[in-house]
Amino acid sequence: MKEITASMAGTVLNVFLSAGDEVTEGQEVLMLESMKMEIPVESTFVGKIVEVKVNIGDFVNEGDVLVVVE
Repeated sequence: MKEITASMAGTVLNVFLSAGDEVTEGQEVLMLESMKMEIPVESTFVGKIVEVKVNIGDFVNEGDVLVVVE
């Protein structure tokens, strides 16, 4: 299993994919808001999403696991 992690602390604004969806490298998985800026989180893997570990409105810290890909 591979994990997509938060590159910085912020609030989850939107989640674009869900468990079972196919994902490609560079595809936006979710959007974070930090310091009034929107930061897209992109997949660094190709595969299938096993689990999305966050919900819209959740606050995450740098390094937190957001999505698990197989």
